Amino acid sequence: MRLMLCFLLLIISSPAASTDASLDHAETTVLALENAWNQAVRLRESGALQQLLVDRLIYIEYDGRVMSKGQYLAQVRAPLLHPEHIVSESMRAHSFGNSVIVTGVYQEKGTKNHIPYVLRERFIDTWILQNGMWVCVSSQSTPIVH
Repeated sequence: MRLMLCFLLLIISSPAASTDASLDHAETTVLALENAWNQAVRLRESGALQQLLVDRLIYIEYDGRVMSKGQYLAQVRAPLLHPEHIVSESMRAHSFGNSVIVTGVYQEKGTKNHIPYVLRERFIDTWILQNGMWVCVSSQSTPIVH
């Protein structure tokens, strides 16, 4: 009886252990993708962004504008926008099955229309596992006012 109870406990606990490991892997992967997103924006690599963002992306800009994927990519490619430094800090990932929510603080410095700018925003991004790849389905940011 004890042997059977131990066996049942082992079977019941095994999937949870592997699920925890896969959740940690999902969170780590998505956090790396967040950093890749920052670099793709800084380098204006719209091809890289194409792969990170789902076609039906919902992007809410810090000023309240709602943009599609196409509108967001056009903004990144804008000729008068030159981000020089982009970094995210205090990022935390939270797994929920086949989705990961990332929260953090985003800082960007650069020039727009030849005028220097500095942005500091709190953000929340939603990622899903789609066809074996993690893609962002929504992103929203709010300015942090000093």
